[in-house]
Amino acid sequence: MTQDIEFQPAECIKAFQEEKLREALGYLASNSPYYRRMFSSCGTDISRIRHIEDLVKIPFTEKKDLQIFNEDFLCVPRDKVIDYITTSGTLGEPVTFCCTEKDLQRLAYNEKKSFECAGLGPGNVLQLMTTIDKRFMAGLAYFLGIRELGAGIIRVGNGVPELQWDTIQRIKPDAIMCVPSFILRLIQYAEEHGIDYRKSSIRKIIGIGEGLRNQDFSLNLLGTKIKEKWDVELYATYSSTEMGATFSECEHGCGGHVHPELIIVEIIGDDNMPVPDGEPGEIVVTTLGVEGMPLLRFRTGDIAAKVVDRCACGRYSYRLTPLVGRKNNMIKLKGTTLYPPAINDILDNTDYLANYVVYVQDSEAGTDDVVVKVGLKTVPDFDVVKELKDRFRSRLRVAPRVEVLPAEEIQRINFPAKSRKPVKFIDLRKK
Repeated sequence: MTQDIEFQPAECIKAFQEEKLREALGYLASNSPYYRRMFSSCGTDISRIRHIEDLVKIPFTEKKDLQIFNEDFLCVPRDKVIDYITTSGTLGEPVTFCCTEKDLQRLAYNEKKSFECAGLGPGNVLQLMTTIDKRFMAGLAYFLGIRELGAGIIRVGNGVPELQWDTIQRIKPDAIMCVPSFILRLIQYAEEHGIDYRKSSIRKIIGIGEGLRNQDFSLNLLGTKIKEKWDVELYATYSSTEMGATFSECEHGCGGHVHPELIIVEIIGDDNMPVPDGEPGEIVVTTLGVEGMPLLRFRTGDIAAKVVDRCACGRYSYRLTPLVGRKNNMIKLKGTTLYPPAINDILDNTDYLANYVVYVQDSEAGTDDVVVKVGLKTVPDFDVVKELKDRFRSRLRVAPRVEVLPAEEIQRINFPAKSRKPVKFIDLRKK
């Protein structure tokens, strides 16, 4: 194929993906103990799955299936496994993923295309502010992708603003990749130590793990705060270990672009059927080209919508809107439907807060009870509980309960042993 499939018309992309889908189904039927068993028990005739619309005839794969039958998803002998990865356990016990050499090459290709989408190429230098160890897929994928792209990479790892700024000043990268809320810590450190960050070498920031935009693609509170302080290009991404693919924004910031040769995405409603384009639903993915542990109709638990009109960048490939939240984490507070990212966005951008954790639990009335526990940087000269509740009501129309605790106590909750990600949401509901 002489032209990137993303720039070909939608009907070409669909036909291309359907050919890849048939290949993937044949591979699973020949090599996957789990899917062979599933096809047999459900009476699935894969020869009749010819089009993407036919996928509804196949049962979903869920996180619990990966947890219970983990080894049955492996499609290759153990001696072909090159790298072992575990998920972060967002929805429960972590899951091990086995990658072959071909899978690592696919990861590199995925990230190369995603970085290109974000405007990087040979000659750029990216400072990577995420871990590459601890069985973490993302850091390794970013490294492989930049290497494939032919750009430079500086593997600093996460945290430690002093080291990050020392590296920026010494090596002068033009892009950084990190969790967006960490940018505010970098800015704060720079302001406290006389670093003129606005005149640094950094020209763009690629965010991972947290949203930067609202559903209409305008910057959210976090994105707005970063942009007001530091006028750099901001790019949001969405990815997961299970799908081994990344949806990256282009320079127009209107959703994350799919790479059609790597993944098929369905958006599923509460009736487990596809929703119309543009409507939010659960992201369900089928991986393409994965050798070690491919997945068929995997429910991610994430809620977003599909955008199918051609992007201003020229790509016809569909895009995903910013995540609304996780399906399992939906909260019904005083009649209003909320997802944790909406609560986090307010708390992450409240200057006097040092940290916080959000608890949701069953109330005596059987509804959701939400308690926000916060730690303070300093004690303000106003009623913190009232001020925070007013913030929530102005943005969300409803306010949770608010409790003030010592910041050290919140810190211990945020960073439990063995956790790779800070814990900011704890769901105690009996589901």
